[in-house]
Amino acid sequence: MKPHHLAIATDSTKSFSAKCEVLPDVNNWWHYHDELELIYFKNGSGTQFVGDNISNFKNGDIVLVGSNLPHYWQFSEQFKDAAIEVYVVHFNKYFWGKEFLTLPENLELLKVIEKSGQGIQIKESNNTYLTEAIVRIIETQGTKKILSLIEVLLEIGKCSNSKYLVSLGFKANFQESERDRIQNIYNYTLKNYKEQISLETIAKIAKMSRTSFCKFFKLRTGKTYSVFLNEIRVGNACKMLIEKKLTVKEICFESGFLNFSSFHKCFKDSTGQTPLKYQRSYK
Repeated sequence: MKPHHLAIATDSTKSFSAKCEVLPDVNNWWHYHDELELIYFKNGSGTQFVGDNISNFKNGDIVLVGSNLPHYWQFSEQFKDAAIEVYVVHFNKYFWGKEFLTLPENLELLKVIEKSGQGIQIKESNNTYLTEAIVRIIETQGTKKILSLIEVLLEIGKCSNSKYLVSLGFKANFQESERDRIQNIYNYTLKNYKEQISLETIAKIAKMSRTSFCKFFKLRTGKTYSVFLNEIRVGNACKMLIEKKLTVKEICFESGFLNFSSFHKCFKDSTGQTPLKYQRSYK
């Protein structure tokens, strides 16, 4: 999944892009852009890939993705032929002028924008003030559009239930050679995670020795390869648990785990819930 640089188109009469998406296959590939991205999933669920984080998203989730942070959203099968309702805003850090964020009154606003580099997620938000303000960004015009965006960013900064998605060790701006190596590792893993991937195999994909690969991957992502691989497997399991087409044990082996106890432990470590409890939360 080589990340593509996406050029965000804006209307000549507007300083930033804001729209409501109803098709699940819009920009669902690994990409990045100069603009920050604010996204509110009013109706839609699936798996999200942000930097080195792979987790699920569902109705009510809000995510703020920083500039040039690779990401994409993969909607669940249930939305393959159904409409979604997702509010998406793209804006450049300096669209209001380079001096604006240096004003002392805008310190909190600047903090939120800087922290977005790690990806900020608010799970299943019941903050109607926040969600209504996001909708207003799309529906209003003129100065009120910019004011609504400021309101949303400040409210995100105050949310106690927000969390960072990307590890501190993740570096989005790799050198060209490093970027290609990381992309090859990600690409191979996402294609083969259902199989048993040995360190020797993935090190060969990275064109490194096993020892060098382990050091390289930990330094660049802040986690071991085995943890990263299990996160991908758990992310896939989350999707299948929501779809409820297989039993939990079938999902365990379909996701690449060799035994149920290992699956159960990894799943709980990643989500804080057992597979069954996670599945029941969607009923």
